[in-house]
Amino acid sequence: MKRLLAAILVPVIVFIGVFIWWKQGLSPVNAQDKSQVLFVVPEGSGIRAISNDLKEQGLIKDDIVFFLLIKQLGYDKKIQAGDFRLSPSMSAKEIAEELTTGTLDIWVTIPEGKRAEEIADIMSDRLPGYEESWRDILIANEGYLFPDTYLIPRDADIETVVAILRNTFEQKYATVTNSTGLTREQIVILASMIEREAKHDEDRPIVSSVMHNRLNINMGLQIDATIQYAKGKIGDNWWYPVTLSEYQSVKSPYNTYLQAGLPPGPISNPGLPSLEAAANPARTDYIYYITDKNGVNRYSKTAEGHQENIRRYGLSS
Repeated sequence: MKRLLAAILVPVIVFIGVFIWWKQGLSPVNAQDKSQVLFVVPEGSGIRAISNDLKEQGLIKDDIVFFLLIKQLGYDKKIQAGDFRLSPSMSAKEIAEELTTGTLDIWVTIPEGKRAEEIADIMSDRLPGYEESWRDILIANEGYLFPDTYLIPRDADIETVVAILRNTFEQKYATVTNSTGLTREQIVILASMIEREAKHDEDRPIVSSVMHNRLNINMGLQIDATIQYAKGKIGDNWWYPVTLSEYQSVKSPYNTYLQAGLPPGPISNPGLPSLEAAANPARTDYIYYITDKNGVNRYSKTAEGHQENIRRYGLSS
């Protein structure tokens, strides 16, 4: 009889214990505390990490209960990255629902080397307040829309967006030491070409040296990316391969095969390594380079060496 009673009581006690644990975990940390805190969900965060962060910030009682609740509700694929105003007075379910319904700010990532039109496309996809009139304003700020990952207010207007990106550019550029005689505007134009022409950070100062060396002897820069910029979008591609005929056929001040010196403005929005490379080129005698099929740059000091590199490695861009 005692064994039978124990067999009945133990599961009941365990059930009651689990029930109390579950109910406690769902309840607010402090129902009387109506204060709000800003809670940030980083891009790519998993449910376990979010649960831990909520517990550490005193917004939920039990991270395991919250994790299981998210799974139970099917919210694991619905939680948005961004920031939220949450309160210790909110229950775990209320917090879970808040994390799935509209962030205050939205994560927006701008990769290095994108042109303003590409950034407009990114904003169009990410920000609900985007208007097509933003595109021309972004183009007017070409080169200064610093590539980074940002938390942008979901209701931001274009002035706010440009201010956020340009302020970051100013902060980053302030760390750059300019060892050349070029102006900041000229450095940005050079950096925008370096960003498109060098796939690896170690190549950027060397590509920069080639551009500086050409400018110093009044030789055309002959940068394929400037023709790509002048031509614009072809189908779905902003940066399609340039054909030999386009060196002469693309009539534009951005065509550095036809126009001497720097193009009239930046052709992309460069990151910090390209800005640093433009302002501090390597010391070389290189005048030419090609990029092989593996994305490795091959340099030469003479036209003969350049032709040999083309023969040996093949001209891919």
